[in-house]
Amino acid sequence: MSFLDYMYYVFIIVVFFQVIYYLLFLSQFAFLKLKKKTNKNIPVSVIICAKNEAENLKAFLPSIIAQEYSNFEIVLINDASQDETLEIMEAFSSQHNNIKIVDVKNNEAFWGNKKYALTLGIKAAKNNYLLFTDADCSPVSKNWIKEMVSHFSHNKSIILGYGTYSKVKNSLINKLIRFETLITATQYFSFAKTGIPYMGVGRNLAYTKTEFFNARGFMSHMKIRSGDDDLFINEVANKGNTEICFSKNSFTTSIPETSFKTWFKQKRRHISTAKYYKKKHKVLLALIYLFNLLFWTLGIILLVFQFEWKLVLSLFILRLIAQYITIGFSAKKLDEKDLIIYLPFLEIFLVISQLTIFINNLISKPNHWK
Repeated sequence: MSFLDYMYYVFIIVVFFQVIYYLLFLSQFAFLKLKKKTNKNIPVSVIICAKNEAENLKAFLPSIIAQEYSNFEIVLINDASQDETLEIMEAFSSQHNNIKIVDVKNNEAFWGNKKYALTLGIKAAKNNYLLFTDADCSPVSKNWIKEMVSHFSHNKSIILGYGTYSKVKNSLINKLIRFETLITATQYFSFAKTGIPYMGVGRNLAYTKTEFFNARGFMSHMKIRSGDDDLFINEVANKGNTEICFSKNSFTTSIPETSFKTWFKQKRRHISTAKYYKKKHKVLLALIYLFNLLFWTLGIILLVFQFEWKLVLSLFILRLIAQYITIGFSAKKLDEKDLIIYLPFLEIFLVISQLTIFINNLISKPNHWK
């Protein structure tokens, strides 16, 4: 057999597994019906860790304060900021009696470690139910707290939410950022519904203080500066204690990076934590990426050489249809429908970007926190 023959058979295998992945696995979230939860008036501590975020706090903290929920406090953590972050926090605190400030000084043992600052904030929180977001995030509705905490129950102590990015017209990097966020969310929501939760995002995440202290907090990965959200969830989440929340009133939104360079730097930092995931999660995620890379590489090569091109094109279209169906339904749920028309182009760009990030991370370590 020729080399193209081998490529052709590998391509068939790749398409087979990808169609199964999209239609059977990602469909766990794509076709999931939204169930209305009973409102709970449980006491909640909203925790925001900020480092040099004075301007973002001025812009976004009012949307947290304005939440229509009767029993919540806001724990603001100043992580050794060098700007006016602490002053802004104190100004808000003087006007609202449900704001608590935790002022963290640089610690030689934990210098520049967000997990250390977050741990102090969690200890200071008066409530068992904790809801996390970032200083540059804003809930899309006044019912964010209500929607997220409604998923807590006797068994469910971890709630995975969705943190989107604001839309910018005629911006390729904005579409790429939102597409990557959509794909990641579809994946971790589907994993969770399949009983294999592996990550969450700190922009919109909730868990109990009991869960945190039972796991000894971030101690098992404290020396790894990134991963206060995904590494913690990867360690403690399981089929029985994890729930997802994807109602549109539960979303948070953030201002995205505006250049490929800054986004690339941010993603290097995020992706660097994946090597610390549980082995089964690393294997699954590696296979998903490898099959994506092989699909586009082999498919394009076989079509360029017109090798069994009719069958290759049919398989190519079959896989794209499966992807359009599942990602399309997911995008509708997560209010990202405008991205679907660009799906093949954005996926190719993302696959190349992720490969570049992986190679860069092998060569040098990315920077962490701020």
